Amino acid sequence: MTFSFRPAARRGFALTVFLSSILFACEPASAQLEDRRVRSLVQFDLFEYQAHEQANALRWDAFAWVGRDYDRLWLKSEGQQSVEGASAGITEVQALYARLVAPFWYLQTGWRFEALNGPGDDRSRSLGVLGVQGLAPYRFDTEAALFVSEDADVSARLTTTYDLLLTQQLVLQPRLDTNLAATSARRFGIGKGLNDLELGLRLRYEVRREFAPYVGVSWLRAFGDTADLAEEEGDEIERVSVVAGLRFWF
Repeated sequence: MTFSFRPAARRGFALTVFLSSILFACEPASAQLEDRRVRSLVQFDLFEYQAHEQANALRWDAFAWVGRDYDRLWLKSEGQQSVEGASAGITEVQALYARLVAPFWYLQTGWRFEALNGPGDDRSRSLGVLGVQGLAPYRFDTEAALFVSEDADVSARLTTTYDLLLTQQLVLQPRLDTNLAATSARRFGIGKGLNDLELGLRLRYEVRREFAPYVGVSWLRAFGDTADLAEEEGDEIERVSVVAGLRFWF
């Protein structure tokens, strides 16, 4: 599939690449002491079954990276697929280059592909990505990203989690996800402004650090124009889900 960028999108993407190249070219002095070994990690933060009134669903949020301390290649995937009733879901994949720009913080730039399936026509689009990911003060894992589509639609996302150790193996994790858009994309059910907010609370038991089943609850609410679009399509704008899943990495 070939995409043609509008002038605004081309300028925005070019600026993203230019700014990223400047930051990536600034080699920290401490790089002389870095470990040059290539490492890798695959992790599923969420791999769960969600039960709620309208339709139960499978949800995942995973990533993989390979590289050294200062430069890494990332692959991210997240999405949701209903398992009963009318088949509907969303799948997203990101391919990113990441550069360490501060202790515990990576600047990421790359590409995102998003596909929606449902009762109507399937829809998909590609977007440029510029984001940061790292450990905020008080040990909040934070991921923030700006997206620009081939149609010059601009949006942003913030995800943050916190691990509260109840015991050496029992961990309570609050999670916040929110999406915003500077422009509407009605074909994808996205309105201008604050799109949605999701708050979750998950309790996991770490059989081993890399293997932890969990249970929890998640509350999701759509807002503004996005909520209006959902109502037009006959979709719910608020739901509470009971979740059960597995967090693992290797």
